[in-house]
Amino acid sequence: MTQEQLAFESGLSRPYISQLEHDMKSPRLDTFFLLCDALGISAEELIGRIDKDRQPPRR
Repeated sequence: MTQEQLAFESGLSRPYISQLEHDMKSPRLDTFFLLCDALGISAEELIGRIDKDRQPPRR
């Protein structure tokens, strides 16, 4: 899915989607749910994927 498609499906702007993709912004919770709906994935599944892929903090 392109940024343009995701922006259209979620009702968000393409520049904002780009900022999210480049880790320049973090979505609010309501925005996160809009993105999940647009991507056709549950919030629970997406968070599970993110949690699985994240690096544990170094001590």
